[in-house]
Amino acid sequence: MSYQKRTAALASVAALAGSALFMAAPAARADVVDVNYKCQTPIGVKTAVSPIDIKGVKSGSGYQLTMSWQKGVSSSPVELGKGAMSPSATIKLGGADSGTVAVSGPANQAAIPANTPIKINDLTGTYTPKATGKVTFTAAVLTIKALGTTTTCTPTNSPGPSLTLDVTAAGGSSGSSGSTGSTGSTGSTGSTGSTGSTGSGTGTDSSGTLPKTGPDDSVIALGTLGGTVLLAGAAGTLWLTRRNQTARARR
Repeated sequence: MSYQKRTAALASVAALAGSALFMAAPAARADVVDVNYKCQTPIGVKTAVSPIDIKGVKSGSGYQLTMSWQKGVSSSPVELGKGAMSPSATIKLGGADSGTVAVSGPANQAAIPANTPIKINDLTGTYTPKATGKVTFTAAVLTIKALGTTTTCTPTNSPGPSLTLDVTAAGGSSGSSGSTGSTGSTGSTGSTGSTGSTGSGTGTDSSGTLPKTGPDDSVIALGTLGGTVLLAGAAGTLWLTRRNQTARARR
């Protein structure tokens, strides 16, 4: 098999393996769950079962949640005119996160006849992850406000989650920005430096102490002294030579 064919075959295998891995680990799972509601209305207790679907769409650092009812719940003994009923609900979090998410929606767009199950429009809300991992979303309390009254519907059958998401906490983890250093020791100019290394030159540091001499300073001093002595000796020899020449000339 040629090099080109071998490379193409390996690329195909890698692509298939990546696809299989992606399919084996889905990031989200949604189910339609039957929720048995018990509703406390102004005229007494009513019950209803409605399949509920919850969807989550990534939006910035969070998720846009949509809660849908496939059947109506509760009812009213009188007709509810257009815009007379306002629904809201909560979604219970489970798994890696906890708490609830509030969702709400528009008022009814058409009149609801008396003694007819109230169809709830889709409710939406925003969920911002506070933890990382798999989070479940389960239908919780439904609230219906109409004609100055409030009806509260609570699940009684411990429904399972309608949605599971694999999320990452918003903002990630935080850490320190750096560490604090200390000043260094005597630098090459003799004053206290900030590089942390010690120079070999002379001078006075910030404490005002006298300069310190090392072996190099001794060598330089001896060399200077030797040069001075040599020059003095040469000058003396020259002076004596000229003096002798002058004395001979006078004779």
